[in-house]
Amino acid sequence: MALDDFPAGEQVCVRGGDGLTLRTREKVPRGHKVALADLPESAPIRRYGHVIGLATQPIATGSWVHLHNCRSQWDERSTTFDRDSGAATDTPYV
Repeated sequence: MALDDFPAGEQVCVRGGDGLTLRTREKVPRGHKVALADLPESAPIRRYGHVIGLATQPIATGSWVHLHNCRSQWDERSTTFDRDSGAATDTPYV
């Protein structure tokens, strides 16, 4: 989880990563996830060792991991959420 906002191209040292460093591929907002390794499509997404979702496309090391490239393994609607707001895009708001 990003402890600060990271711009694209930022060199990041991963805490607890035994000296692991990576370069962000895109802007990563504070509190969001960054891929620590390349992940193939359908790979489990882990946070603090627990599976929290599945990759919907290949995710490269240093990429922002969020609604645009992962989904819940339990909630089929999770792929309909807006990338920025998290609002469901399949619900009409009138």
